[in-house]
Amino acid sequence: MEKNHPSINLEHTASAAVKNVAISMKQCVEISNCLRYHSTSYAKQFVEEVANLQRAVPFRRYNKDMGHKPGMAAGRFPQKAAKVFLTLLKSVEANAQVQGLDPSNLKIVKLMANQAAVPFGGGRLQHGTKRSHIEVVVAAGTAKAKTETKSEKKTARAPRVRASKTAPPSTAGDKS
Repeated sequence: MEKNHPSINLEHTASAAVKNVAISMKQCVEISNCLRYHSTSYAKQFVEEVANLQRAVPFRRYNKDMGHKPGMAAGRFPQKAAKVFLTLLKSVEANAQVQGLDPSNLKIVKLMANQAAVPFGGGRLQHGTKRSHIEVVVAAGTAKAKTETKSEKKTARAPRVRASKTAPPSTAGDKS
């Protein structure tokens, strides 16, 4: 995490990372996009449902030749990646508790998945394996005031007065 990031106070954050884990980077990116800026309790519930094949992860970027799932367009159930994310979320909650943060009130502020170095396997058809790095940073959640929606702003504004299409009678041509 950048030390000079303006919106995050580093004193009230906790982080955890996994390096060189043997899961697909594409699946990690899609799960990260689903969980970023959510609470850790929501993220843990989501990942557990994915691991138990109850909820699919919507694939928005890496979705070539992928079938539809109920309630979404392209989606899959990346179970192995979901289990790694679950252990990572439990780890970051434990790190937050050690630092004195309330584990029930944590929000994910940074969730990043990167491709790791590819180790080549032996054998006849020497091909690389899938590896990923995952990093998560959580911050103590703050209760923000509800912002006005666009429709509320329109109703709060004073109504506009429209000019009528018929011109008012002119007094320049009248002789009294």
